[in-house]
Amino acid sequence: MEYRRFGNTVVARIDRGEEILEQIKNIALAEKISLASVSALGAADDFTVGLYKIGEKKYYSNQFRGNFEIVSLTGTINTMNGEFYTHIHMSAGNEKGEVFGGHLSRAVVSATCEMVINIIDGSVDRIREEQTGLNLLSF
Repeated sequence: MEYRRFGNTVVARIDRGEEILEQIKNIALAEKISLASVSALGAADDFTVGLYKIGEKKYYSNQFRGNFEIVSLTGTINTMNGEFYTHIHMSAGNEKGEVFGGHLSRAVVSATCEMVINIIDGSVDRIREEQTGLNLLSF
């Protein structure tokens, strides 16, 4: 992975074989980012996305392997209990144009991933909300 910071914007290239969430964390910690929006595109050959069922308070994951184009990757960097936290969703399409997506748990880059991180001055922590079981933004 390589990246460059331009004021409050980071432009990154995540390389083949690297895991996207790990690289987001590496950048956030190195640049001391506590609040930002994230967007990216690229290609992945091994990724896991899921769906949260509120009634069960449980994530259900689907793993995909093969040739996929990342058509959308979006989310946030912030903190929970003062520590790094990220919430990312990803959609990826196969050779038939079928798109699969959801809450991102893991994604390995197959060719490249081009990412832009827009840093927001300030910080927003998260707190576990018992009714849904989710870690929600806390202002």
